[in-house]
Amino acid sequence: MKTLMESAAAAKAAAAEVAQLSTETKNKALLAMADALEAHMAEILAANAADMDRERANGMSPDMLDRLMLNEGRVRDMAVGLRQVAELPDPIGEVISEWDRPNGLHIKKVRVPMGVIGIIYEARPNVTVDAASLAFKAGSAILLRGSGSAYESNAAEVRVLRSALESCGVTPDAVCLVEEKGHDVVDKMLTLRGYIDLIIPRGSARLINNAVDKATVPILQTGTGNCHVYVDESADYAMAEAITVNAKTQRTSVCNCAETLLVQEDWAERHLKDLLKALTDRNVELHGDEPAAKYTTGMIPATEADWADEYLRLAMAVKVVPDVKAAVEHINHYGTMHTECIVTENRENAEYFLKNVDAAVVDWNASTRFTDGFEFGFGAELGISTQKLHARGPMGLTEITSYKYLVIGTGQVRP
Repeated sequence: MKTLMESAAAAKAAAAEVAQLSTETKNKALLAMADALEAHMAEILAANAADMDRERANGMSPDMLDRLMLNEGRVRDMAVGLRQVAELPDPIGEVISEWDRPNGLHIKKVRVPMGVIGIIYEARPNVTVDAASLAFKAGSAILLRGSGSAYESNAAEVRVLRSALESCGVTPDAVCLVEEKGHDVVDKMLTLRGYIDLIIPRGSARLINNAVDKATVPILQTGTGNCHVYVDESADYAMAEAITVNAKTQRTSVCNCAETLLVQEDWAERHLKDLLKALTDRNVELHGDEPAAKYTTGMIPATEADWADEYLRLAMAVKVVPDVKAAVEHINHYGTMHTECIVTENRENAEYFLKNVDAAVVDWNASTRFTDGFEFGFGAELGISTQKLHARGPMGLTEITSYKYLVIGTGQVRP
């Protein structure tokens, strides 16, 4: 078993090689990795079953077990993602802009690899493949530190990916797993300046806040998802029900799941009773304010904590508001700048919402569940950034690159 330093050093050495690979070589390797995942599906699923059995015995919640679980469909989806990344344009070497100066200098701004990207993440073993594919296509090496709950799954996936790289004549250290165990390993990783160029923490608020507080390596902060659906006065009922139910129940354990329902008061008078029944029919536990409670039975009175909570289960907070401005005020106070949705036929209200909500992704008449690199056409994602510097929203290839300036002269000197 390698130590953290040994894995980081291997990734650092590999980064220089990966940066020089041609687009053709990278795409060939990505397709080989996709084929290998499918060919070794039984091995990967067996490793995942061992993780699932252990964590089930340890009392992991059903929603968290869903995040951990792999099945044939999810492994095939990872392979599809690899093939999609192979089809995407190579960002490395792209001339972002260029211009001439009065003194004859020609300046180019050119996209370049980041170097070594570290990712610290919890439970979800599909992140292993998503992160590896994007980092590799973007010309960087990846250092993967998943949670102990998914260790066997992650290790099996990394073995398969490294074998595929090697079969294509590419250094397998382009994809490195942190094998060293212990909670202090994460804190050490956060300070490996000189080895890691960027760290992306992906998981619970506790994990992310720990990274923000302790990192000396630059980090790209992903965020928790207290996402809202606001149903405006002019919303079509069928659309509002479909979007709300999908955003809350399609998969509850992910960060783009909606946690709070805001409803305009006049629309509530006409339709909220039916909408809440649609949720309770699907076993959604409702926490609401007094105006919302009159439209259903058994609603739990909402506390201040409910408006800020990321439930990650079949639970939803419900609040009746007077208008779109009040909805925006509530979202900007309690939201986590992840994904927010308005359902409305009123363009003026929609444009107000789109302009004034402070979030990485703002939807008009579409489920919050679409905030995803795969759904955005990125092939995969390294996470969803909720900060404002460098990258925001689902992070695909360009978000994990850097750039440099090329200055071409004919002998100019500065007077």
